[in-house]
Amino acid sequence: MEQNRYLAEEKVGTLMKKYAVPCIISLLVGALYNIVDQIFIANAAYLGSYGNAANTVVFPLTVIALAIAVMIGDGCCAFVSLSLGREKPGDAARSIGNAVVLSILAGLLLTAVYLIGNTQLIALFGGTVNAETFRCSKEYFFWITMGIPFYMFGQAMNPVIRADGSPKFAMFSTLAGAFVNILLDPVFIFVCRMGMMGAALATIIGQCLTAVLAAGYLLRTKTIPLAKTDLIPDSGIIRHTLTLGICSFLSQISLVAAMAAINNMIRKYGAMDAIFGQQAYAQIPMAVVGIVMKFFQIVISIVVGMAAGCIPIVGFNMGAGLKGRVRKLFTMLLCAEGIVGAISFVIVEVFPAQLIQVFGAANESVYYTEFAVRAFRIYLCMIVFACIDKAAFIFLQAMGKAAASTMLSMVREIIFGVGFSLLLPVFFGLDGVLYSMPVSDLLTALLSFAVILTTCKQLSDRHLTAQPVSA
Repeated sequence: MEQNRYLAEEKVGTLMKKYAVPCIISLLVGALYNIVDQIFIANAAYLGSYGNAANTVVFPLTVIALAIAVMIGDGCCAFVSLSLGREKPGDAARSIGNAVVLSILAGLLLTAVYLIGNTQLIALFGGTVNAETFRCSKEYFFWITMGIPFYMFGQAMNPVIRADGSPKFAMFSTLAGAFVNILLDPVFIFVCRMGMMGAALATIIGQCLTAVLAAGYLLRTKTIPLAKTDLIPDSGIIRHTLTLGICSFLSQISLVAAMAAINNMIRKYGAMDAIFGQQAYAQIPMAVVGIVMKFFQIVISIVVGMAAGCIPIVGFNMGAGLKGRVRKLFTMLLCAEGIVGAISFVIVEVFPAQLIQVFGAANESVYYTEFAVRAFRIYLCMIVFACIDKAAFIFLQAMGKAAASTMLSMVREIIFGVGFSLLLPVFFGLDGVLYSMPVSDLLTALLSFAVILTTCKQLSDRHLTAQPVSA
């Protein structure tokens, strides 16, 4: 097949650009859904930091939906690429069909859970910091929940479309939805004054468009023709697909656990602070940390986009036994991720005041800006290591090393991420929440570097077991 020859013979750098750039744009645009909402909410004087804090509370709950979606989508993407490399297109088609069914069922189930337990979930993620924040959180969460099935389907199908050889269409479908969201947010929030409901509705409409475009693509796939029988659940393929995608799931869901711990520590230790213990300012720390996380999400979207874009390339070449090409790609990826981290480091350390201005600082007290500057500089001071760590996790997953990838991800987010966010505030108060991120990233980097060196050794030329790739 022409696609097979291309993945096996084209220059690694050229392949990385072709597959990674659309993936980066897709993820950046996907991240903009929540970030754009927060920017417009923050600059609406009648919502302000209360709306910002509510956005922060609801954000982890959207990440849960994303975690399930990317487990299905990234797992399917890796399975499809490995199957094509092994010249088993039938398995690839069945994996896509099963991913479609799984994403639809998972979206409907999660929507039901969210509607039933909305009050408890909002409280779990710190939404009870004050009455107005709770009200905004509940309104925003209810309407966001209405779009969960469309959001999950679109996100799950995005990597599947890339695996089918159409990274540009995957990018376009996400870009179209985000563009609609950006257009509608100011209309609903400022013109119609619909508040948190307006921000959520703008997001839902964009997500529906992305889902519709993805569904339309599946009716005319490029490389892997689908049949109705491919939609029949196959336990073996489902198990293999989800196993390959478990790292993506854990990296997202463990982030939710860390955010739950962080939000609750902010609520607890913020109440003990001389300034933020006052009801008028109680929502500021949560709003600010949410903003810092959103900037980090932008950076991580670039990082994950570069790595996830390489999944079809890695999977095919590993399946075909072309390990030398995989090693070269791994080296190039780590260098690129390090550069992204270095640029991000300069931005957060030199321009934090400018960053916070985008999120409505002009409408807030001086305490808002002061805490935000401190939060950016402390929380993200080890962002270079965070970028390299995340790339290593995803690349290992693409190689089929799910155990190593999952172990590193769990250590970073659960043991370090949750552990330090609970421990450090005991000694450093509210600032301890900020210190938890850099400490976790630094310690994880020590483990990641050991795994990276071992992986490079395994992929060295003397281990090369290349085999001819059938046309």
